[in-house]
Amino acid sequence: MKLQQLKYLIATVDNGLNITAAAQALFTSQPGVSKQIRLLEDELSLQLFVRKGKSLTALTDAGQQVVKRARRILSEADNIKSLSSELAGEQQAELVIATTPTQARYVLPDMLESFQRQYPGITLRLHQGTSEQIAEQVLDREADFAIASGQSELFEDLVTLPIYSWERIILVPPDHPLVGVKNPGLKDIVRYPIISYTYSFTEESSLGQVFSAVGVEPNVVFTAQDPDIIKTYVRKGMGIGILACMAHDEELDTGLVAINASGLFPVLTTWVGFRRDRFLSEYMYGFLEKVVPGSTRSGIDQAIHGVAEGENIVRFPNLEPVHKHPTFGSKKFKSCCGDFNL
Repeated sequence: MKLQQLKYLIATVDNGLNITAAAQALFTSQPGVSKQIRLLEDELSLQLFVRKGKSLTALTDAGQQVVKRARRILSEADNIKSLSSELAGEQQAELVIATTPTQARYVLPDMLESFQRQYPGITLRLHQGTSEQIAEQVLDREADFAIASGQSELFEDLVTLPIYSWERIILVPPDHPLVGVKNPGLKDIVRYPIISYTYSFTEESSLGQVFSAVGVEPNVVFTAQDPDIIKTYVRKGMGIGILACMAHDEELDTGLVAINASGLFPVLTTWVGFRRDRFLSEYMYGFLEKVVPGSTRSGIDQAIHGVAEGENIVRFPNLEPVHKHPTFGSKKFKSCCGDFNL
């Protein structure tokens, strides 16, 4: 059995059992992939796929078990390579972070700048998408870390550590009627068209659940992933914006007024997540220590051990996620450990 055969097997599964697509992803030929899979089946004396003619239609029960173990083997092979590079003292590497546009634009710049000063040989790369997309990228090894908000179910296969908590705010033009309303409620909000994040009003979203719980139907006229795009259309008068508090800067966001929605919508937490079988090199520990306030290498190791034993969400002892509210509070990150300055 060769690692190459396992790679071909996993690539075939990850490309929807399409051998041609797997071959393209592996930069090899389709006959070569088919041959290696056949050789693997012959060596194991197992049929890994259900076939219809020359097409693969499904994994057999045995195939599912082999794939599960093959992923572990390939993961450990990658970890050995990473360990080898670290022991050899290599200072050049790439750190890939999958995150949302809000985190990339408004939260991560200072953190990543501080990280790069400490690790100048590490190249940083950001992938942007929805919470679901970035969690999947980490699981598929396309990214080292996911940074996103949302319920823990999205990250149930990852070790997840809390970074900070945040609330939503309402953004309107200065002449909007809501500016004169003190503590607007849901019934006040639904009188106007709403502009918010993509997927904000799905059944799974905490925002959508708030409205459905009271039987109120919001009039969502425009959605986007990028908060700056949301603000552009709010300025145009197309609707009121509902977005993350950290996406608003009172000094820069001219032509907009932020309305405090504290208590109206649930408080959310932003997490950093990574595969529980991921080998963490020295600079990866350094990254986690930058973004998770109060964390230490030993604490991170304890968190990984806790998740390995079945605990989904890890919280460090005596540590609450830090909170940032740039419009109605301090611009510093706050935690029980004091101000979180980079």
